Amino acid sequence: MLLEDAEGTPYVLLAEGPGWMQTSEVAHQFQYAVRVIGSNYAPTIERDEFLVAEKIKKELLKQKREGDAALFSELHRKLQSQSVLKNRWSVLYLLLSLSEDPRKPSSRVGNYGALFAQPLPRDALSTPFYCTRPQSLALGYSERTAALSGSVGTSGISSLGVYTLNGPTPTPQSLLFGQPPQSAAAAAAQPLGSRLAWTLPVSSSPSSALAQPATRAPLGPPPPASRAVAPRRDGEVSEAALVRDLLYVFQGIDGKFIKMNAQEDCYKIDSKVVVCKPHRDLCSRLSELGWLHNKVRKYTDTRSLDLAFGLVGQSFCAALHQELKEYYRLLSVLHSQLQVEDEQGVTVYTESTLTLRRLLVWTYDPKFRLKMLAALVDFCQGRKGGELASAVHSYTKTGDPQMRALIQHILSLVSHPILNFLYRWIYDGELEDTYHEFFVASDPNVKTDRLWHDKYSLRKSMIPSFITMDQARKVLLIGKSINFLHQVCHDRTPPGKITPASTSADTPKDAAELLSDLEGAFQAKIDVAYKDTSKYLLDVLNRDYLLLEHLQAMRRYLLLGQGDFIRHLMDLLKPELVRQATTLYQHNLTGILETAVRATNAQFDNAEILKRLDVRLLEVSPGDTGWDVFSLDYHVDGPIATLFTRECMGHYLRVFNFLWRAKRMEYTLTDIWKGQMCNAKQLKTMPELSGVLHQCHILASEMVHFIHQMQYYITFEVLECSWDELWNKVKQAQDLDHIIAAHDVFLDTIISRCLLDNNSRSLLNQLRAIFDQIIEFQNAQDSIYRLALEEHTLRLQFEEKKRQREEEGEWGVTAEQEAEEKKRIQEFQETTILKMRAQLRLLTHFYQTLVQQFLLLLMESSDESLRFLSFRLDFNEHYRAREPRLRASLGATRGRRLSNI
Repeated sequence: MLLEDAEGTPYVLLAEGPGWMQTSEVAHQFQYAVRVIGSNYAPTIERDEFLVAEKIKKELLKQKREGDAALFSELHRKLQSQSVLKNRWSVLYLLLSLSEDPRKPSSRVGNYGALFAQPLPRDALSTPFYCTRPQSLALGYSERTAALSGSVGTSGISSLGVYTLNGPTPTPQSLLFGQPPQSAAAAAAQPLGSRLAWTLPVSSSPSSALAQPATRAPLGPPPPASRAVAPRRDGEVSEAALVRDLLYVFQGIDGKFIKMNAQEDCYKIDSKVVVCKPHRDLCSRLSELGWLHNKVRKYTDTRSLDLAFGLVGQSFCAALHQELKEYYRLLSVLHSQLQVEDEQGVTVYTESTLTLRRLLVWTYDPKFRLKMLAALVDFCQGRKGGELASAVHSYTKTGDPQMRALIQHILSLVSHPILNFLYRWIYDGELEDTYHEFFVASDPNVKTDRLWHDKYSLRKSMIPSFITMDQARKVLLIGKSINFLHQVCHDRTPPGKITPASTSADTPKDAAELLSDLEGAFQAKIDVAYKDTSKYLLDVLNRDYLLLEHLQAMRRYLLLGQGDFIRHLMDLLKPELVRQATTLYQHNLTGILETAVRATNAQFDNAEILKRLDVRLLEVSPGDTGWDVFSLDYHVDGPIATLFTRECMGHYLRVFNFLWRAKRMEYTLTDIWKGQMCNAKQLKTMPELSGVLHQCHILASEMVHFIHQMQYYITFEVLECSWDELWNKVKQAQDLDHIIAAHDVFLDTIISRCLLDNNSRSLLNQLRAIFDQIIEFQNAQDSIYRLALEEHTLRLQFEEKKRQREEEGEWGVTAEQEAEEKKRIQEFQETTILKMRAQLRLLTHFYQTLVQQFLLLLMESSDESLRFLSFRLDFNEHYRAREPRLRASLGATRGRRLSNI
């Protein structure tokens, strides 16, 4: 019972025991309660039934009570359809409040429970009046705390009233900044949005009021914020409204005052809106973030729907989406600074602590990242596949660690499909590049016989910049070797037994680790696969298909390296080849070829090689003889056709025809020398022929010297030296491409140095003219010897007839017969011999003129070996004495040689 004494001091009479008692503590507690109830400070509460219902369902789901959540949703729907309760929000709010545990200091209902655990003001107990049993009312500190904490409940009004009386509660530092305790390493590993979310101040939450200085507040409403607010003009937009607009602009959405200007392609505030200049400038700077967001978002939205963009492009879009997701997480935290929603669905509006300047600070890092992404998007426009990866990789070459870390993360995602393509190719030989993103291209129209040369190639534009050209060539070669083994060599060995498959880049993290060690682990994987696959392919070609033996057969037969076989073949073919080309039959020549093989060392060659050797007749032109159309041929097919392609065999036939013609010149001069030696003794009795025969010997010696020097040059300086280089390269070759390249260089060398290329066409024509003069000389000498032998025979017949008549006792000859004989001899001496000398002089003149022109062309050649050949052909300066231009050319050549020395 509450009473007052004479002085107006309230006291309480308690009916306990024999009497009444009075205490001033009860009075002070009563005054305390009255002042709390009479406090006029209370937060503005927005009653939203939907938010509270959603909070209840969320709590049920957190407790893994999905069935109860569904039941609650159905009951709430039925409750809404009836009009029994008018204040449904109050009932739901009560239910939610009762579900909270008030003993938890970290409860999100309002964080006000901690306030009730504080002691009451000491002045409330300053003048106590004790009764006879004071211990029944004088509660201790812990008992008061328990009583207050358990009885007051979770009402926001009550808690704020207690705050008004007792002052603020000290708040831990981790709660002041909204940051949970964690290690530095864990903080660094968090995404950008999460890190910034924890670093933002929670100034707009109710608990932020607890972080104020610990001073006693007077009764009544709390004092206004200490931040000075400049007076606004009439109609001027507030800073809070601009901040709220900017948060929409950051997402690419037009705000109420800040909108996209299509003409200027930027966000700006309309000139009619009243905004102070500092705020307008800050908004202009901040709205750039929305423009950057739109640029990146437009690229991802457009490219994500483009299937032809490929796996690399989709990975790039996924990386951009990840960055935008972190950006959106930050925006959600910034939104929470303006509108904090507690667990009861109550939205408490307080003065916003997120100003434009603070917003500028918090968006500095996201703006930097979005600028990088926007620049990257611009640079990657129109690129796909490996070209896109190269564009991303080019941005890693920077000294900024943040930028480099961002680009490396994007690069790990972008390069992941490329590395998967690469591993599938080098370990299985499979190429699944639907959108042509990989740097290895395949042409399905190429037949099997051209698989190595034409089916697979490098797309140089798709080679990522972090993969060198040598690595790309090895990657191409590895997969090509596997397919060549399976499709051409019909080798059924699984790829896993050729080279052990390595772990592929299953995740972008694996790709990132691999890219971080391009010169180590990545290079080692390629090198191992390259060596194993190439070695196995060469072993199969040499063991099963006799690749090296076929190469040596080309040298022995088509390049005339088997000397005994070639000489015997010429001897056997001579009767056939002197005939007209139209009268030749290939089966006759094939039979002669087989005879030459059986009669020489060629018979000991491998049967696989001999069965490929054949005769070929070239296209016949009018006037051609068998020498002009005859050629040896070598049939190639299967895997060895990869080395001896149709173009290579064409080169071999050209070189064979040239060597065959040069060999024929040597054979012809041998026949000329034989004729001279055999007829010299018979024609010694005809002294008038001595001058003609001497002239024949001189011209034949010139021709023999010329042909011997040419044969030495072709056989040793061209063929043998080039073959030695080829064989060394083949022995050291690490893959089939090295053998093919060395073989091509060998053919190109002998083609150019045998004067068969386009640059030596004039030299070749001149040489062929010299060869024709040798044939003409053979025909002329044969004609001279035929006429001389006929004359010699007639003279012997005349002497024999004269001797027979003398033996019969008659006169040897009559005067008429003797006169007739003298007349015939005189006619032979004055007519036939003169024609022979004229013909020889003409042949000598033409031959020497052709040789002189040939020497001039040799001296003007850029090939040093051809210039040296000219010195050997004119070693005694015989032609130089006859041709002034040779002296000038020789002097210029020597001058060049001295200057080089």
